[in-house]
Amino acid sequence: MNYSKTPKINSALLRFTVIATLTLVSAKLYAQEVKQNVRHSLPQLQALQIGDFQSEMNSQQGELALRSAAIDKIDALLKRPSTPVLDQEQASVFSALMLFNLDKKLALNKAKYAVRHIESQSPEVQREVLTAVYRLYSKELGAIVATKLPRLNTQREFAIAGFTVLKRYPTKSARHKIELAMHKNFPEWQTDPRLIELDHALHVDAKSELQQRPPLLDLLAAPIKSGYPVVYSFQRKNRNFFGLVMVRDAQGRFVRNADGSYFNVPQLARAGNTLPSSITNGNTPQGIFTIDGTGTSVDTIWIGPTPYLNSFLPIESSLSDFSHQADTEGWSEEKYTEFLPASWKNYFPIKEAWRAGLAGRNEILAHGTTVNSDYYRKESFYPGTPSAGCLVAMEYWSKIDGRLLHSDQLSLVKAFSSTGSLQGFMVVINLDDLPRTVVLADVIDQINLAQSQH
Repeated sequence: MNYSKTPKINSALLRFTVIATLTLVSAKLYAQEVKQNVRHSLPQLQALQIGDFQSEMNSQQGELALRSAAIDKIDALLKRPSTPVLDQEQASVFSALMLFNLDKKLALNKAKYAVRHIESQSPEVQREVLTAVYRLYSKELGAIVATKLPRLNTQREFAIAGFTVLKRYPTKSARHKIELAMHKNFPEWQTDPRLIELDHALHVDAKSELQQRPPLLDLLAAPIKSGYPVVYSFQRKNRNFFGLVMVRDAQGRFVRNADGSYFNVPQLARAGNTLPSSITNGNTPQGIFTIDGTGTSVDTIWIGPTPYLNSFLPIESSLSDFSHQADTEGWSEEKYTEFLPASWKNYFPIKEAWRAGLAGRNEILAHGTTVNSDYYRKESFYPGTPSAGCLVAMEYWSKIDGRLLHSDQLSLVKAFSSTGSLQGFMVVINLDDLPRTVVLADVIDQINLAQSQH
């Protein structure tokens, strides 16, 4: 591969480049593992201005250095001879291709070799390889994955493989073979949320199910929990399009801009791997999250310095913390459905958040982005940037010095904090499967009706 030579950079940019390269090596290109953060008070959030933020990795010089270092690492990994057993570093090349949106043909042969020896890989490497096949190579390698189903003995990896085969062969016979393998490999499959999701996909027509979605008005007018604000993220089932995020205050009124119009900004809920929501780093699950303040990451470069909403899934957060009140009982599905209006309690998709929590997913945040939109210029979600299953609002940074020029994320954080509380809830919901971005016109009538009930 021939790429531009990395320019000379200052120590700060070099630090970013080193971090990026180490991030690649550890296969955390999309992972939002926020191990450290800075918390904010209401006055601090309201005082924040665009000019307070800078990301040197987003300057033209910094971004070129970062990308060049990562490309060099990808090139080196691709040149390594393929072996029956891959290590974590070798497997990281697939997530790198997805992040930088590079030509998938670059790693096709490596992926093919890895799939043929998939039973010899560790579960973590299996996950990396099978995730890449699902996202990039289902057409080319789906048939091989189908033959490997009987040999996959961990639930998560089997689920990824099952979804891959279903994506490649959505036929009755293929569904039956996936089901037989699942039942044989995992007699107690009904206890695993990922396999429950796979079984549901095998037997339920997603289009028909979405057409039977309960009334949106009921969800907009429901208190979730009285006395707390709610962030609503309206999405398409096809996450290749932007969704829309709005904020409702504790009194049931939707937050407005200074000119009286409804606050709303685009928000992308698409994972880089596009896997179902119960799978590690898959698309953002539908359902109810709790919000406990905001934070600023100090060690996750792709989130950037703008505050994020600190959102948690059920199970990830204790019931007491989730409900913002002392509760001596533990979690159950019934406890989760208590947050839903009656008409939504039996709707399977709205419980994705519950199942994602059971599956061990965590740190699905509503954050900004420092990923270069140009990587995805030809995609339907441009200028959005995919994530590890989080909710991403757009941000634009100066190519000259990396200073923040515009931030939908900061606007969202300020809208939420304008309710007077930093604790609340977030609801993610698929409206339909129309092949276009969600806009205010899709929900404004229901928003007005919901407000009239308060």
